[in-house]
Amino acid sequence: MAGLFVNQAAVYADARPTYPKEWFAKLASLTDHHDLAWDVGTGNGQSAIGVAEHYGKVVATDVSEAQLRLAIPNPKVQYVHTPLSMPDEQLISAMGGENSVDLITVAQAVHWFDLPTFYSLANRLLRKPGGVIAVWSYNYKISPIEHSMTRFFETTLPYWDPRTQHAFDGYRALPFPFEDVGLGTEGDPATLEMEQELSFDRLLGVLRSWSAVATAKERGVDLLSERVVKELEEEWGGKEVVRTVTYKTFMLAGKPKME
Repeated sequence: MAGLFVNQAAVYADARPTYPKEWFAKLASLTDHHDLAWDVGTGNGQSAIGVAEHYGKVVATDVSEAQLRLAIPNPKVQYVHTPLSMPDEQLISAMGGENSVDLITVAQAVHWFDLPTFYSLANRLLRKPGGVIAVWSYNYKISPIEHSMTRFFETTLPYWDPRTQHAFDGYRALPFPFEDVGLGTEGDPATLEMEQELSFDRLLGVLRSWSAVATAKERGVDLLSERVVKELEEEWGGKEVVRTVTYKTFMLAGKPKME
């Protein structure tokens, strides 16, 4: 997965939306303690920065060194490179041992993970009782530009990794073996919205940050050719237009099941 985002790490960091502060306040209200959080697949740290407003320390990890080099500095956030080769026990030790993490967050990334391995780690690391895990994502369904996004998305279909299907489906089929805390549960994600001010250049940045666009380019196919960009610009209303758009998002949150 890391390789898909190496070449467009800077584009990803600049184009992706920021998450509402209210989300992090709500998640913080669900945990009994606020000492340590783990932001997994942090990318450039967009989620980690929000989490840091509510927790004493955030360990933000990613398998991509390129992404971490562009991470947003914050005195409460420690960025750590965790290559796929890192043994589980080493990661657990780096996090402070089992039963030490109050909140685990995964923004726009959990569908890339080896889920059984990750969920096993999460269960071992989360504080019991009182620890919470939350995963969320969004997809191409952005209003009020649904038509343009759907039409462009259809051109990308041959180039997506099969794991992204979970995101396309709104995480409705994503395994999530944790106890319900009232913010989305397995088979029934919570639906949320993110409003963003978006220029046409930022919209292009969003599209260029898609892994399928990068994969297509590696195969010699430019999905954002001059012709396609011109069509999108006309539908947008002109390059100088700034629109308020709404990302349709979905979240699953839970706590370890006590046996």
